[in-house]
Amino acid sequence: MKLSLPNPCFTKLCAMAIGVTLTGILTNCPAQAVSLITQREDVQADDQVDWGSLDFGISIPIAPATTAKLLPYSFTSNTEKGFAYSVNIPNPQNSRYTPPFIFSVNPFVPVNFSLGDAVLFTGFIPSNFPAVGNPGPITINFDSPVFAVGTQIGVDDSFQYDAFISAFDSQNNLLGSFSLPGIPPLNGIDNSALFLGIRSETANIAKITISSTEPNRALGINFLSIRRTLIPEPSTILAVSILGLGMIGSKTRKIGNC
Repeated sequence: MKLSLPNPCFTKLCAMAIGVTLTGILTNCPAQAVSLITQREDVQADDQVDWGSLDFGISIPIAPATTAKLLPYSFTSNTEKGFAYSVNIPNPQNSRYTPPFIFSVNPFVPVNFSLGDAVLFTGFIPSNFPAVGNPGPITINFDSPVFAVGTQIGVDDSFQYDAFISAFDSQNNLLGSFSLPGIPPLNGIDNSALFLGIRSETANIAKITISSTEPNRALGINFLSIRRTLIPEPSTILAVSILGLGMIGSKTRKIGNC
């Protein structure tokens, strides 16, 4: 039996038609709302904020072999890649409260982050357990909006609470808000602290707020993981690839009158 090969013109037109159809579907799909991220790796970070890298503040001892760096209630700095951001924590207007501070997780401060993590802490009134603390929220503004951001969250001296993360665009419109039950530090330094993140299909996350349901307990977060650039979805890659094949075919074949 003699097999007839497809007409080159037909092959080219099919490839272009499929590519254009897929591209049209992807282009015309309505943008989805922001979504919740509960695993750090799902941020697919290409930038971060490590609170331990801040080069300002007043260092004081708070526990054996532990130093805290006292911070202002509002400050600005740069991410690892050099993008500007600002942090704002409400001032309780009470001299009994410490200001916000940063401390490193160690055996003398057995919170359920990872050993060595630098934790941004909202401040509290040093006293017996449970200590009254500044509940925040922690508000972080990005000078350049991002696709995704997240961090692990802990609440001081609390074993049952919900943690919240909310995202806003550059006009301060709420993009979305999510909450999950917090994870208490029952086993000490085990990296079990709840991770909360938020992701968008466009780089429109200009501000996030982090808070909890505890009205009188301090809040702590470890480093921020940030996604600044778009990662194409597999369907987008497929459409572009098919279009590419169509264009390659048009250059390598002589297509009669097509």
